[in-house]
Amino acid sequence: MKKKIDLLITNIGQLITCNNPGEPLRGAEMGQIEAFENTAVAIHDGIIESVGTSHWLPDVYDPEQVVDAGGNAVIPGFVDPHTHTIFGGDRAHEFEMRISGATYMEIMAAGGGIVSTMKHTRESSEGELFASAKARLDEMLALGSTTVEIKTGYGLDTDTELKMLRVIEQLDLAHPCDIVPTFLGAHTLPPEFKDNGDGYVDLVVNEMIPAVMDWYQASHFAKNKTPLFIDVFCEDHAFDVPQTERILKAGLAAGMLPKIHVDQFNEFGGLEMALELGAVSVDHLDVTSEQGIQAIADSKSVAVPLPAVTFNLGIDQYANARAMLDGGTAVALATDLNPGSAPCYSMPMTMAIACRFQKMLPAEALHASTINAAYAIGLGHKVGSIQVGKQADLLILKQPDYRHLCYFFGQNPVGIVIKDGQEVLSTKAQRV
Repeated sequence: MKKKIDLLITNIGQLITCNNPGEPLRGAEMGQIEAFENTAVAIHDGIIESVGTSHWLPDVYDPEQVVDAGGNAVIPGFVDPHTHTIFGGDRAHEFEMRISGATYMEIMAAGGGIVSTMKHTRESSEGELFASAKARLDEMLALGSTTVEIKTGYGLDTDTELKMLRVIEQLDLAHPCDIVPTFLGAHTLPPEFKDNGDGYVDLVVNEMIPAVMDWYQASHFAKNKTPLFIDVFCEDHAFDVPQTERILKAGLAAGMLPKIHVDQFNEFGGLEMALELGAVSVDHLDVTSEQGIQAIADSKSVAVPLPAVTFNLGIDQYANARAMLDGGTAVALATDLNPGSAPCYSMPMTMAIACRFQKMLPAEALHASTINAAYAIGLGHKVGSIQVGKQADLLILKQPDYRHLCYFFGQNPVGIVIKDGQEVLSTKAQRV
């Protein structure tokens, strides 16, 4: 008798599993693709039940629903491990300023940048922030992102940071995408602490972190054992190394897992400090030296270059992802979706940029956007690969070859999105 299941995906021309050995892929491993032809995937209760040939699995399972992949490629759902999806307003005027020659740091020093978005976010209601962020997540899901990390950091006061966290939880409960929360109260200095950085650090450590932990412990994230991260922007006009270290240590002591924005414009020791603290990921890395790259390779941290930022800012100082890969680093990619430096929803576009400007091969970019990205947010055991027992988050592409994800750019390569074993979005899997 055939076993009843919820879903059977058949006629898969090329199945890319992104399987892993229980830890992030490193170096040469990231360029090695496990591809199977003429395959099928059986799914039940939102979990991958079996992977086999299109001739064999239909003889074993009795599916409630069958999806024909049309001979196209199937890959894991994308994991976007660094985003600022919740924000009020926009910064289109700053886009024009940059075109006219103003740098990111000049705009930030003049009171624009993060502080500009902070003002709009403080003024926005929870409902307004939820509605705008949900619309962004809809776009991201259509482009294949099934798991998304979302940071706070546009409140810069306790009430607004908590408001953003409540919106993050509402989104996770209401939207098909799985959300992972990150507290980024130390994004930059708010105007009321412009000349008192240490005073603001006191506020983050003594008031915000305890309040955030109270929220987390009462949230469904804690019940579901979804990790809570703490992040700091270690940079000029933000937080220096001692301040960053104090905040990360306080977060660690409270039960948060550390991340860091580091080496985006200046390299002054924040990377080494974060690695010593066991940062789960170290993000940006545009100016990281050879020594810094080796230090990441020697650690358990995942390096997360953000090529859409460099592309959007119109500069040529991309993180040296090629050296990271060649040196044995575990590398992930993310959009860094935000209203200023990276107004980008698309993991496929991010991958395309990484291939062209950071010399990542399509296989490396795909692993960086799936299994390694999952490890960058503590979910490598659950998502990021097509393996028996893992969550059934899969994408049916519009092409039979996964390399078209990076080869073409500016279009949506995703035909069907399967999330938790359910078809949640379809533009049909026809070849284009």
